[in-house]
Amino acid sequence: MAAVLNPYLGFRDDARDALEFYHRVFGGELTISTFAEFHVSDDPAEADHVMHGQLETPSGFTLMASDTPSSMPFTPGSTISVSLSGEASDAAELRRYWDALAEGGEVTMPLEQAPWGATFGMVTDRFGTAWMVNIAAPAA
Repeated sequence: MAAVLNPYLGFRDDARDALEFYHRVFGGELTISTFAEFHVSDDPAEADHVMHGQLETPSGFTLMASDTPSSMPFTPGSTISVSLSGEASDAAELRRYWDALAEGGEVTMPLEQAPWGATFGMVTDRFGTAWMVNIAAPAA
């Protein structure tokens, strides 16, 4: 499988509503994981917030979204990131992209193992575009 490039939308407290709306609009398969499932926030009020949601549509669209934890800044209007993801076999290519995007940019979350088992990081490139890179864990 080749690396995949997708939009990733950010919300504050209403990612679930937005994803369910997009699901009604586009159809397809919607999966949602919460903050509680991955122990992302210590705030019990955020337990049911969306840590990661993904909509795969019959037209081949993939739309991803999450709620921004209250501990992180949130600025409406700048709520989109570009997500690069792939399998463990794509790791060299994805790390090359990561290194290039980080050059002159700002790493906001280092590329390292995430609670869901993948290698994950976030970087804002030198032009202000936010990127997320996710490298799936090797198959067992």
